[in-house]
Amino acid sequence: MTSSGPDLIVTGGRVYTATAERPWAEAFAVSGGRILAVGDADDILPLAGAGTEILDVNGLLVMPGLTDVHIHLGLGGSQAAWELPILPTDEAEEIYEKVSDWAQRLGPDEWIVGGIVGSTTMDAIMTTDALARLDEASGGRPLMLRDDSMHNRWVNSRALELMGVTGDTPDPSGGTFVRDARGKLTGVLHEITSARAEAAVAASLTDPRARHRVSYKKAVEIINSYGITAVQDAATMKHGWLALSDLDAAGELSSWVVGSMPNRPFLEEGEYGEELYPSGLAARTTHVRPDFIKFVLDGVPMTRTSAMLHPYVCHQGEDPQFHGDAYWTKEELLAGIEYCYDHGFGGKLHATGDASVRMVLDAVEDVRRRRGPGPIFQIAHVEFIDDSDIPRFAELEVVPDASPYIWYPGVIQESIQNQIPAETVMSSWPTKSLLDSGALLSAGSDWPCVLPTPDPWLAIETLVTRANVDPAVPGELNPSQRLGVEEAVVAFTRNPAKAMGLAEETGTIAPGLSAEFIVLDRDIFAIDPRSIHSTRVLATYFEGVRVFEAAESSEDDVRVPSPAALAGLQKETA
Repeated sequence: MTSSGPDLIVTGGRVYTATAERPWAEAFAVSGGRILAVGDADDILPLAGAGTEILDVNGLLVMPGLTDVHIHLGLGGSQAAWELPILPTDEAEEIYEKVSDWAQRLGPDEWIVGGIVGSTTMDAIMTTDALARLDEASGGRPLMLRDDSMHNRWVNSRALELMGVTGDTPDPSGGTFVRDARGKLTGVLHEITSARAEAAVAASLTDPRARHRVSYKKAVEIINSYGITAVQDAATMKHGWLALSDLDAAGELSSWVVGSMPNRPFLEEGEYGEELYPSGLAARTTHVRPDFIKFVLDGVPMTRTSAMLHPYVCHQGEDPQFHGDAYWTKEELLAGIEYCYDHGFGGKLHATGDASVRMVLDAVEDVRRRRGPGPIFQIAHVEFIDDSDIPRFAELEVVPDASPYIWYPGVIQESIQNQIPAETVMSSWPTKSLLDSGALLSAGSDWPCVLPTPDPWLAIETLVTRANVDPAVPGELNPSQRLGVEEAVVAFTRNPAKAMGLAEETGTIAPGLSAEFIVLDRDIFAIDPRSIHSTRVLATYFEGVRVFEAAESSEDDVRVPSPAALAGLQKETA
């Protein structure tokens, strides 16, 4: 700070700091992109000098920029910048129509890439008839559509041809080319087979580096518009590191980004493991942190690829004792945890089944017992956890990475309920129990999985109500696990910042931290929680600089459409 005073003073409203020591204040000062002081207006305003900007928010709520602990920036930005938009509620007929319309704007050999296809629709299109309809709609162009879990793809016959997949192609380990009862390909790809489709799409790009930079820049614009200023990219490939470092070098990255590098072949095309890690480390900048390794322990419950402690719902002709298997052995996972200790990486471990969650906890416990405290380990997505394992998160300092978007307003739950026993579903997502046990509950969108928006206000409301934001859809999911509004907000601010290793940089409004804050159009702590989803961010600041301001006209809004804003996920405007 110079004699001219701080650069900026924010005053005139309520300031929620998200700190445990002083959660509320009246004003704060910013100097050189960092928080200089926080307190009462009478203490902060006298700090102003001739060069100080005074931001009077006129009674509005100010709070820290939000932190999303689980997001896929490249996929989300690519979807928004380049691809065919599909809503998860679209049924097959609507998708065929959208594909046909989109195809008219493309050349005869250009790929049609889009998403997201809802899990309920994916359940219904595993037939050769659906493949034939998709072929007709795409007009001979290769096509790949991603589903709402991002673990599966739907491709047409032209795409299968370019992928080199025929009726005789064997399924790889960890994936399936889905066939019908006669053994005919349906165009549906489960798990690791999706990477083969992604590779075919990537091979068609003429200037991938430029394209990825546009995608990541678009993604950052979108998250800023929702008030998000720090994220953990859940699977960062080499092209992601290049794009992020390019953006930060150009001064165009208005978010902290912590990356997670897959240690095995992943659903996206590209290098992994020790071939990938040097790319991440070389990309480190002020705001880009290559600090985590990504482990994928199992798949998703919709395709019965989660590793469960108890059997799946038994359908006709299926094994009544089938409960899924983890992709890792105990010995392999222990070696992976040890690698994190040896090389200073944190671990983000995808484990959607309660058996795979226990496997992670057991491995971390083993290594922590022998080697003591060490790296941060996160388990995503903590949907199913055995009651006996809940207190182990806090005991072992393992972060539960929760994705409230998977509950509502998406359609994944409907598909999950067809596969997972009702009593297990109704005890799912034990967020309150995790928080009460002392775990560092942290939340993320998993965008563009589940929904075509990273809107955090949907998730904050869902954490509080455990109900769908659309009143036309009745019911609640495990209502005993409701959080208070402040608890839900902390799960999107202070907690994930700590879980990502950024507690000394962001996540709260406190002296010495980077000046990330947002101005809201309503006080979410004083309104009916069932209207939190309608919250609009009026301004977002990153390092004390305004990086987003709400447009007066919705036509100028950079954000992707929020499904919560319109009932039924905007089906009528698809």
